[in-house]
Amino acid sequence: MTDRLRYAVVVGNSDGIGLAFTRRLLADGWRVAGLSRRENSINVPTYTHHTVDVTSPDFPQVLGTAIDELGQVDLCVYAAGVGEPVDLADLDEQTRTFEVNLMGAVRTAAVVVPRMLAAGDGHIIGLSSLADKLVSGHAPGYAGSKAGLSSYLMGLSAALRGQGVSVTTVRFGFVDTKMAKGPVRPLMIPVDRAVEILVRCVRDRPVRVSRPRRMALLTTALSPFARG
Repeated sequence: MTDRLRYAVVVGNSDGIGLAFTRRLLADGWRVAGLSRRENSINVPTYTHHTVDVTSPDFPQVLGTAIDELGQVDLCVYAAGVGEPVDLADLDEQTRTFEVNLMGAVRTAAVVVPRMLAAGDGHIIGLSSLADKLVSGHAPGYAGSKAGLSSYLMGLSAALRGQGVSVTTVRFGFVDTKMAKGPVRPLMIPVDRAVEILVRCVRDRPVRVSRPRRMALLTTALSPFARG
């Protein structure tokens, strides 16, 4: 990625894409601070871990401390995400989905963006979903929170234009992790493929990336928002 020592924060890296991408960053010579609600198995000198839930009141303080310990933040990846089927008798899980998928990212940006602006450089990558175009009766909290996340990140990208700070919205379809639920998972991509996509995002800093492309086209065609 780069020959210069760089510093990254990855939020949501106890497993899945967040963990795999953390390992890739470390292998490429980055210093990384990870934050998740559970520990992970990484044990190298260039990595520090902070156990915290993104919905916890002290999450912003823990995130700020993690960045201060690094000394700077060149890259922040928000990979935290949950999604459960709807239970109409108990909608609390749908509420938590919004708190993790959307508000956790908003709170992360509130800590990270001022530091990046002060440095005149930085890159935020948020993992959204191709579900952001859909209306889901099966998991309305997941689709709704990802729609909000994509909209927020792209709006933040526009607000930061010309100030040295980039924001990339990554919209994945099914990736082979525990989040890929359901009996049908078309065009599912492996985790290592998702990591390679993120590597290119770090290099090129696009505003939005949607993969796989065929699934992106399909979800756009099926979106009720596209039909008006």
